[in-house]
Amino acid sequence: MSQQLTLGIRLRDDTTFDNYFADDNRQVVYNLQNQQDPYIFLFGEAGTGKTHLLQAACHESGKKGQPVVYLPLAEEGLVPAMLDGLENMSLITLDDICHVVGDESWELALFNLYNRVRERGGYMLVSSSKPLASLNIKLADLKSRLTWGPVFQLTVLSDKGKQYALQQRAKNRGLELSDEAVKYLLKRSTRDMNSLFMLFEELDKASMIEKRKLTIPFIKNYL
Repeated sequence: MSQQLTLGIRLRDDTTFDNYFADDNRQVVYNLQNQQDPYIFLFGEAGTGKTHLLQAACHESGKKGQPVVYLPLAEEGLVPAMLDGLENMSLITLDDICHVVGDESWELALFNLYNRVRERGGYMLVSSSKPLASLNIKLADLKSRLTWGPVFQLTVLSDKGKQYALQQRAKNRGLELSDEAVKYLLKRSTRDMNSLFMLFEELDKASMIEKRKLTIPFIKNYL
């Protein structure tokens, strides 16, 4: 995969379109997979899969040998100058733009990058945990640019969707996670998908060490 990743940032192997349970977000996934628009703004609360989808888009473009970049703007140590030259990438993904808007230097750098990408006919995806209207953007021209493409709100999975997503993750690992076991997890843990997937990873490792199945007694003992 041809990509530019900074500060030791790596794409997770499991952040693919095939591994994302879309549920009510199917139109968003379709649009991203087919690159129907040169610029897309995604927003949604934690656990809706913003990072997953941005990285999935990078994986997809990388399969074609296209140069891509993924920048998590909530990461410490990033500076506006890191946006210089990114217009040379076929795909630029900027995660959590809400963490840098309001800063004059960042806003000017983002505005200039957007214009350069547009001139070169590139493809850019931007995510935020807040909708555009709620972002404290001081540079009016930047706010205008961010509304030039489609804006998609990612919705939280229903309990049924969360159950299916967890069971699919288990199935991909060759594991069985019963309906009862998933319901037990949903009642006794944080319900956003990021936390649920992290808990599943822990349970998976623990079950391998102890050579036990992911049953309710095992989960109960672990928790």
